[in-house]
This record gives sequence, C-alpha cells and structure tokens, in this order.
Amino acid sequence: MSLRGRVLLAAGLTATLLAGAVAYVIVAGNRDKAPAVAASVVDAGPGERLLFRSTASGSYGRVATVPRADAAGPRAVSGLACDRVYAAAGAALCLRPDGPLATYQLAVLDRHLAVKDTYPLVGVPNRARVAPSGHVLTWTVFVTGDSYNGGKFSTRVGMLNTATGETVDSLESFAVTRDGRPYRNVDLNFWGVTFDDDRHFYATMSTAGRRYLVAGDVTAQTVRTLAVNVECPSLSPDGTRIAFKEAVGGNPAKGWRLSVLDLATLRRTRLAETRSVDDQAAWFDDRTVMYAVRRGPKAADVWVVPAGGGGAPQLLIPDAESPAALWNSAQ
Repeated sequence: MSLRGRVLLAAGLTATLLAGAVAYVIVAGNRDKAPAVAASVVDAGPGERLLFRSTASGSYGRVATVPRADAAGPRAVSGLACDRVYAAAGAALCLRPDGPLATYQLAVLDRHLAVKDTYPLVGVPNRARVAPSGHVLTWTVFVTGDSYNGGKFSTRVGMLNTATGETVDSLESFAVTRDGRPYRNVDLNFWGVTFDDDRHFYATMSTAGRRYLVAGDVTAQTVRTLAVNVECPSLSPDGTRIAFKEAVGGNPAKGWRLSVLDLATLRRTRLAETRSVDDQAAWFDDRTVMYAVRRGPKAADVWVVPAGGGGAPQLLIPDAESPAALWNSAQ
C-alpha cells in the first residue's frame, strides 16, 4: 500500500485512452433518451432495502433502491447515474464517465449518495465492491496496451481505503503463490474482488491461460491460489462460501455457469440457473444469490436463485443490474 496521490489511481493506464474513447461513444450512444423520472431521496445506509442500477426507461443508469420485501414494486430513484455501483455500511462507490472522451471517474458516496470525493479512473468500468466496514473500495476496469496481450483487453484492480487515504494501484505488484510455490509472470491479470474484511479479500487471477480463485492480504501484499476456474467471486454474509461464475468446460466462449464454492472443503455446487450469467453475483441473504441477466444492449433484470443448488431462478428486480443488499455488509 502507498499514500500516493489520487492521480496514481490512473497511473500506467494512459494507453487505454483511444480504446476508452470508442467504448465511451458506444456507451453514450446507448443511454436512454426518454424523459427521466423525478429524482427521489435515496438512502444507501443499512436497512431492509436493495440498491441497484436502473435499466428502466426514463431512469436508465440511475441508482435506485427498493424494499427487500417488495423488490419488484415501486422504486426510489436518485439523480445519480453510474456505470457500476455498490454499497455497504453506509458507504458507496460509483464508477461513471467523466468528460466527453475516454476518462472515467470513481465517486465516493455517503449514505444519501452525495459525492464526498472523486478520483480519475482511466479504463472501462467493470466491477465494484465495498468492504463490510464501508472503509475500503475496490474496482476493476478493462484496459488495453499491455505488450504481452496483443492489443486485447486486460484488467486492472484498484483499492482505496477512505479511512486512511491509502491506495492499491494494481494487484500485479503483489507477491503470488500458485499451487504452494512462488510465481511470477508478465501476463498476471486480476479482477472481481470481494472482501472478508479491510485486510483480507478474494479475487480472480488469470495467468498462462488459466483462471484461479485467490485469497489476498492487503497488508502483506500477497495473494495465493485456492481453486481453478473461478471468476468474479462473491463472499457469503457468513464468510463460508463463494458464489462465482464458472466457465463451461473451462472455456469462457461457451458461457458461464453460476456455482457456489465451500471454502472449507472446496466443494462446488452448481446452482439451478442454467443461463449463461456474465456478472459478479451478490448475496440476497445467507441462502440466496442474486445476479443480473442481460436481455439486450441496455436491458437487464436482477434474478435470485437458492445457494444450495435446489429450487429455480426467480425474477427479483425487473429493469435492474449491479445489485447490493443493504440489510447488512453482505458481499
């Protein structure tokens, strides 16, 4: 960790500018032009509510909440628009475009979604999470320009501790242990962080054509592999299981299957959702996983499925994505 300035949140990523500009034009062109609904006062603090990004006509991209007990019912819609949003313990982060070209911004929010601070963020936003304490924010962006990757997209993970001001600019500088041995390779990529506490986290690491679930330690600046073919982990509220997407046959081109990993035994349970889900799932409660399913370039819905492998998927929040449960500090 370092106490470096906010500009370093974007350091090393300037090669993404041109690709990001193209991505921004595509995103901007897809924004809803329907009349926006009136903004409401939205509370992102702990409570019996679900926070999400709206994909509904008239409120596309804006942050909203619904009661847990009536998730398909009337929603409170804020005036804040984000590409990705997440909240825990009364703190939230918003990843959003900043300007007309290829720049993006990390906005640090309070429980009422008021912007407390902003940081430049170069790269196309992909994932966002907040530690259970509300102190540590993390994000994943797509970037280009890595020499080993032949012009394809790579990923970068950053972290910001709002209590101390410390930042992690990239997990690629952390010491890696793969299969019990020290490991280093130029092609290391990380994405999809989920927190246990302010120090310990889980994430996806890819190298040499394989994807791993890793356990990380921010203080020690280390990660170690736990299991293969685990992407976009999400730690359960009780800290015992990881919900994740698993590439079918180990090949992402064939799609992903939602599964749950028991951290004590490393036993995998495939969930009843059989559609390909390209999302970092979240936990509705200790027994239920929620996730977004896209049904078009702009349209998405949030669904739920039992975490034990039984039951069937059910629609939870129509016209929504990027969900977070606010009732506790669930990941």
